[in-house]
Amino acid sequence: MHQESHGLIGTLLDLPIFQAEWVLWLLIGLSIASLAVIIERLVFYRRHRLNIDEVQTGLTRHLDQGDLQGAADYLSQYDTLETNVVLHGLKDHRLGPESVEDLISSAARKERGRFEKRLNFLATVASNAPFIGLFGTVLGIIRAFKDLAGNMNETSDAVMAGIAEALIATAVGLLVAIPAVIAFNAFKSRVNALADNMHLLAGTLLANFKADIHTAQPVPVKDDEV
Repeated sequence: MHQESHGLIGTLLDLPIFQAEWVLWLLIGLSIASLAVIIERLVFYRRHRLNIDEVQTGLTRHLDQGDLQGAADYLSQYDTLETNVVLHGLKDHRLGPESVEDLISSAARKERGRFEKRLNFLATVASNAPFIGLFGTVLGIIRAFKDLAGNMNETSDAVMAGIAEALIATAVGLLVAIPAVIAFNAFKSRVNALADNMHLLAGTLLANFKADIHTAQPVPVKDDEV
C-alpha cells in the first residue's frame, strides 16, 4: 500500500500542474493585463476630466436666466460623469423636482459603472496574486524535496538553492499585487471625487427647480407634447 501511494504521489508530481513554472507565467500574464488596465483607465480619466467650478458657474448662469435649453446645450458639450448625470435629469425637468431627483439617482449608478469599469479586475489581481505566488512557492518547495529524496547525495546548499528559487514565485506575486492595489485605491478615490462633483451640480439643478422662480425661457415644448 505504501508503495502504491508513493507511486501515485510520484505520478501526480510528474504532472505539469505540479511544475512551478506555469505559475510564474500566469503571474506575468496578470501583470501585463493589470498594467494595460491601469494605462487604459488613466487615459480614460484624463479624457473625461472636468473643471467643476467652471461648469457649475456656467450651469448656474443659465439657470438664473431661466434658460433650461441653454443649460442643456451647455452640459451636452461635455462627456463626464457629472454632466451626463445632471443632463439626464435636466432633460426631464417637466416631471418635477422629485422625479428629476430619482432620475439623477438612477443615471448616477449607470454612469458610475462606466467610470468604474475594469476596476474589479484590479481588485481581483490585487487580492489573489499573492496567493497564486504562494501556491507557486509551495510547488517549488515540494519539487525541491522530491529531488532531494531522489538523490540523497544532494548537498544542503543545493536544497536551499531550490527553495530560494521557489520563493521567487511569492516575490513575483507581491510585485504584481502591489501596483494593482495602489491603482485600484487611486482610481476608486477618483470616482468618489467625481461622484461628489456630480452631487454638487445635481444640487445646483434641484435647488433651482424647487425654488420654482425662473420660468422665463423654458425648454420649447411641441404642441403634441402638451
